[in-house]
Amino acid sequence: MSLSKSHFPSFNMADFSDSMKKLGSTTSTFFNRAKQYTEEQLGKSEATVLDARFESLVEKADRTKCRTEQLLRQTETLLQPNIGVRAEEYVYDKLEKKKPERKTNLETLGCYMSETGQEFGPGTSYGGALIKCGETEKKLGQAEKEFMRKTNSHFLQPLRSFLEGDMKTIQSERKTLFAKRLDLDSCKSKVRKAQSPEKMQQAEQELRVAQAEFDRQYEVTKLLLDGINTAHANHHRALLSFVEAQAQYYAQCHNYMQELHRQLGTPPGDILPPTPAASAPSAAEVAAGPDPAGFTRPAQTKKAKVLYDYDAADDSELSLLSDEILTVYTLPGMDNDWMMGERGRQRGRVPVTYLELLD
Repeated sequence: MSLSKSHFPSFNMADFSDSMKKLGSTTSTFFNRAKQYTEEQLGKSEATVLDARFESLVEKADRTKCRTEQLLRQTETLLQPNIGVRAEEYVYDKLEKKKPERKTNLETLGCYMSETGQEFGPGTSYGGALIKCGETEKKLGQAEKEFMRKTNSHFLQPLRSFLEGDMKTIQSERKTLFAKRLDLDSCKSKVRKAQSPEKMQQAEQELRVAQAEFDRQYEVTKLLLDGINTAHANHHRALLSFVEAQAQYYAQCHNYMQELHRQLGTPPGDILPPTPAASAPSAAEVAAGPDPAGFTRPAQTKKAKVLYDYDAADDSELSLLSDEILTVYTLPGMDNDWMMGERGRQRGRVPVTYLELLD
């Protein structure tokens, strides 16, 4: 069976030859670099010495990279001490996905305080204080989130952009310069070792090419290294933004806590829980004999169960303990939110929302 030429891919001998020459040239270049580097390490060959200013720029770039990475890590630790959460957020950033909404520790504490205050009773001294503290802690958490957002945007992001952009470019160009320097010194070594006019001429031609490539790469790298000063100026501005955000955050937190302190007032002393015998009686409650003159108890009364502890605000009110049973009734002209309550010979106003009528 005969096959036409169309059954086989076209083959260009010239392209193949060029590819093999390039491969051979690349292999030779790597070999010469490795040989030159090894001889330098063994002291058998000299290396081109870069000028002192260039070396100073290289050292400054290395210190800038190291210190910027440290600043970045420590600031990230400040904003999120949990390394597991930081790793999770890093993955979301790399996948360019939205991070899940997460409460701060202050917000979580605030929620627990508010729930506990509701359970103990918002009308009690302790319960009310817990609710107020809880709301303030939530505000502190929101302020912390805003501080974290500003720090990420105005301080950390410029540092990351520098490390992932300019610094990576500088590192890459420095590697290229190092390779060109090895090529240059390898060519110099060939010139010194040339034993015939033909080899000397070829070696000098290679040296001129290598010198031109080295000089060009040197200028490119030096230009990038000179940009470190500009990076420092940018980081300085970012640092000022961080300080401003931190100052605003602490000032806001201070104002929240001052307001909370004002609301709570003087903390109570060591007061025992109110008991029927120890509860502060009203003027009507102190009567140990018959009801005060002029007071007529309604014929119809009800029993009520107390739902929450309640501390009397003044002598006209009756302090309550959760789960106790009271006799309650209304009097003409009383506010709908209140009832009269009796516990033995104690009497006083009680809030309706703290009661569950039993009959």
